Amino acid sequence: MSQDALNERSADDPAVLEEGATDVPAMWIGVVSLFPDMFDAITQQGVIGRAVEKQRIALEFWNPRDYATDRHRSVDDRPYGGGPGMLMKVDTLRAAIFDARQRAEQATGLTPTVIYLSPQGRRLDQQGVQVLASAGPLVVVAGRYEGIDERVVESDIDEEWSIGDYVLSGGELPAMVLIDAAARLVPGVLGHQDSAIEDSFNDGLLDCPHYTRPEVIDGRRVPEVLLSGNHAAIKRWRLKQSLGRTWQRRPDLLAGRTLNAEQQVLLDEFIEEHALSATLGKAE
Repeated sequence: MSQDALNERSADDPAVLEEGATDVPAMWIGVVSLFPDMFDAITQQGVIGRAVEKQRIALEFWNPRDYATDRHRSVDDRPYGGGPGMLMKVDTLRAAIFDARQRAEQATGLTPTVIYLSPQGRRLDQQGVQVLASAGPLVVVAGRYEGIDERVVESDIDEEWSIGDYVLSGGELPAMVLIDAAARLVPGVLGHQDSAIEDSFNDGLLDCPHYTRPEVIDGRRVPEVLLSGNHAAIKRWRLKQSLGRTWQRRPDLLAGRTLNAEQQVLLDEFIEEHALSATLGKAE
């Protein structure tokens, strides 16, 4: 999938993939990593672990070290021009990517999108997750050391993605973030189909507050509307809180966004109530 095609995909794409969008397993992801055991954290527990067990998603791994032919099984090499650190060796990395790509085509009949997790990549957000989750099979390359040879990026990588502007020891954690976020959109992965739709960011807004038992904790009560049984009122309250929380904490998400009439009314109500609460607080 080209970057142009990626950019053309709109935010109107369904948050949850339709049944039958991909072959069974509904999602296939290959991972190229020097530390595949790190992925036990998501493959052996939680919702992703259950999805793997139920074969809703398939995860397969390729370790570049398995392709090393020297007695030290070397997977790193010095960069031209000097400087600190090492780069992943080209031959072992490319061999692993090649086999992962071949396996993806064999398992799904589709050409995979090869992704490299890199600070230079496009920032991963929910819209990007939705696009990747519906893109067919993925091969995710987790870098190590100071990165990988730029020629490998040019010849073997389809897209670069980043989870944020900070430095990590390797690409395994970003890869797990991407896999977890994308797998949640596969039907049958979450316990409740609406969970993925209602997740924070799926509609571009932060989530509303949530409450469970008991009704009172240290004098703080559950909002009465949530106890009312009035589903229309509860839905309205949740949308108002979602809009208001986004306005308070992530106003950048509202910038350039056109609210419909109901959303604008609810946000105006929240802002007015927030201002009144702040005024009363100062008076006390």
